[in-house]
Amino acid sequence: MKISTKGRYALRMMIDLAEHQDGYISLKDIAERQGISKKYLEQIVTMLNKSDFLQVNRGFQGGYKLAFPPERYTVGDILRVTEGSLAPVACLDGDPSECTRSSFCVTLPIWKGLERVINEYLDGITLKDILDSEREGYDYSI
Repeated sequence: MKISTKGRYALRMMIDLAEHQDGYISLKDIAERQGISKKYLEQIVTMLNKSDFLQVNRGFQGGYKLAFPPERYTVGDILRVTEGSLAPVACLDGDPSECTRSSFCVTLPIWKGLERVINEYLDGITLKDILDSEREGYDYSI
């Protein structure tokens, strides 16, 4: 499994919004602070908007802000919106029993275990945790 640029940038954008919760933030401001193209952020915003992660204010002084407090967003949630499944192998993207080998696949339990660890880890980190760790210097290594 490899997290794409879209997933990494979505996470950075959401962290930026969590850091600047004093009103609506323009994509231009986020793009400048994060060193990400505004055009690319527009694509990401569309995905996040469809998942009701953001509030939008159009027009002059418009922009985006988090729809919920930072502690409601996990890294796993954000990555699933932008990446789709976080499954480490294709057979876990859907129903593993659809694979013709699933009934006798000796490696399937390994991949299921890895998927569980990935999801538990990423779902255990919220935007608030990231902001707090920035101040406290937390190490997320497993």
